Amino acid sequence: MSRTAPRSGIILSGTDPNLPPGNVGEFEKYTDFQEMARGGKALLTECYDRIIGRTVVMKRLLPKFAEDEQEQRRFLREARVTAQLQHPNTVPVYDLGRDDEGHTFFTMKRIYGENFHEILKKIAQGDEQTIEEYPVGRRIEVVADACLALAYAHALGVVHRDVKPENIWVGEYGQVILLDWGIAKVWGHYDDFQRDPKDPDAVPWDESIEVTQQLRTLTQAGQLVGTPLYMSPEQVLGHRYLDERSDIFGAGIVLYEALAIHEPFRGRNIRETFDRIIHEPPTPPHEKSPQYDIPPEASEIALKALSKNADERFQTMLEYVEALRNVARKIEP
Repeated sequence: MSRTAPRSGIILSGTDPNLPPGNVGEFEKYTDFQEMARGGKALLTECYDRIIGRTVVMKRLLPKFAEDEQEQRRFLREARVTAQLQHPNTVPVYDLGRDDEGHTFFTMKRIYGENFHEILKKIAQGDEQTIEEYPVGRRIEVVADACLALAYAHALGVVHRDVKPENIWVGEYGQVILLDWGIAKVWGHYDDFQRDPKDPDAVPWDESIEVTQQLRTLTQAGQLVGTPLYMSPEQVLGHRYLDERSDIFGAGIVLYEALAIHEPFRGRNIRETFDRIIHEPPTPPHEKSPQYDIPPEASEIALKALSKNADERFQTMLEYVEALRNVARKIEP
């Protein structure tokens, strides 16, 4: 099935130019920095914009990556793609510039709440309050809301490539935000961030290495783009040109986990995990976790989204969202 990118949308060339020389933005207006989270390559800090008078979140590359040309380009792309995806289920970007050391930063809306991964973890641990606040119908609605952001991105020709519960934020007032467009790609364009698996510097699979360590090594090396537990077969197989159906597969994994409180493809190591993603159909969620009273119709939606053949999945994210909404309406609150 031949699929082409939308005629209008985000232009890849418009997300990559370097910032002009000199000071860009007014970094000195930000005060009261407090570290929020530190990832493998970037730092998130809460700070106060004393000109506008509001608290924001600032994202910057860690010092050892701040001078890396490829990481700078990826960082700029993340900021610009996120800024152009103006949707109720994405986070607004406020500013883009350089800090007092000449390193690039961008600021975003400060969101209060909890990521979906932590919510599902509490349910797995038997936390009664979380179980009461997030019955199966509500969990389906959270997935559907996040998928609306994906539908909007797809309309602009952008594939997220890292759809997972950690990147879904549920706000204090019920708002759902899909975060982290750091490895998003513009549909139909060559993926200049993914290293050729035949590259002699590529990291080979080693079954003796624990899964999370393997994941970290492979993604840092650039051999894999995405999080292995949530990758589509196309991503695992290294397809260079992905469309929205890859994100539909990732959203199917999120739905499965939201229903069964269990990942569908986790193996003993990364090789086994990938083999399951490519070859093994998962057990239907309502059979995997009967204790959660999962409607069989919801299981059917998850399994369709997780079809190995992209042509057998939902063909658009809006189609997937409609199916989720329909089944959520049938569930008793």
